[in-house]
This record gives sequence, structure tokens and C-alpha cells, in this order.
Amino acid sequence: MLEELLVSRRSVRHYEKGSLEFKQVEKIVWAGMGIRHGHKRTAPSAGGCYPLWMYLIVGEVTGLDPGIYSCPSNVSPSIHPSGSPSISPMGRIKEGDFRQGLCDAALGQKAVAEAQIDIVIAADYGGICQRYGRRGVRYAYIEAGHIGQNIALQAIELGLGTVMIGAFRDGAVKALLEIKEEPIYIIPVGKMKGEQR
Repeated sequence: MLEELLVSRRSVRHYEKGSLEFKQVEKIVWAGMGIRHGHKRTAPSAGGCYPLWMYLIVGEVTGLDPGIYSCPSNVSPSIHPSGSPSISPMGRIKEGDFRQGLCDAALGQKAVAEAQIDIVIAADYGGICQRYGRRGVRYAYIEAGHIGQNIALQAIELGLGTVMIGAFRDGAVKALLEIKEEPIYIIPVGKMKGEQR
């Protein structure tokens, strides 16, 4: 099963129109920064510092209004006793569809505007650098990689596509999201066009 997902994972830059289901988004967010049982996470973090925040830019999701949603690592999505993930800790911080604005900040990469959602992973280096010094920045980048791969594999499992984007204007992303954390990753997630499946 894992081998099939790894073979199937690829960068998808074009998405077809339509809406994602709320349950799909819930599973993707949980795969990235979720709490499994107790305090165990879906992605490892150096020293358990968890310096990353996830911002969800929603365009087209059934059951979730367009907007920007925040999920700090200290209130990561958890798993219900039923075994299904929940993103209830996420709160909407801005109303509206900001995908085109994020696309502009990402140097016009159309995948950001076309995908039904975009995920921005951003870092607050304070705690991790207090513990590890300058090396804490490296550890945050490594953690972002773990999260990105989890999201990519969960998306493939759901029949969706992703692409990992690191080319963007940091200041423009921060201004759009109105955040202090430093953006590391933009991850569009959407419905793959037929020829990409």
C-alpha cells in the first residue's frame, strides 16, 4: 500500500474545477499536523518543539466557507475516538477566497489559484531556536518536509494532487495571511485533471 502511494506521488500543477469534500480536507490537514493518540503526532519534531503553523486557504470545499484558517501546532487536529480525524481546532481568521492573491505572492504559479485549497506551512522559530540555537531553523525546515510528504501521500490516497512550492515572496505571503510566522511551504491541493491521474 505505502509502496503504491510512493510510486503514484508526483507534482500536479493543473486542477479541474469542482469542490473538495470537507472530509477530504479534514484528512489532509490531520495527516500534516495531526495528533494521533495522546500527544503523539503524525510528523516528528526535534525535541517536541513543534514550531510550525498550518494555514489553510479555502476556495472550494463543500461544508467549509472560503477563507483563511489557522492551526497552530499546540492545537493540532486530533483523532476522534471513532478513529476519524477532526480539524475543529482550526479557526477562520479571514473571510473570502484568497487563492489568487496567494498565487500572485507565489510569482504567478497557477496551481495556487486553480487548486481547491492551498496549505501554507509557516514557522515560529522562537522556541526551537531557544533550545537549539541557529540549528533550530534547520530542524524546522526538516519538520516542514515531513509534513509536506504526509500531505502529499494522503492526497494521493484520496485521489487528489499536490505540488510543493517554495518560490514565493515571503513578505507578500505574510501580508496576505496577516501573520508573523515565516512561511516555508505553499502546498496546493486539488482535483487532478484526467490526464494526470
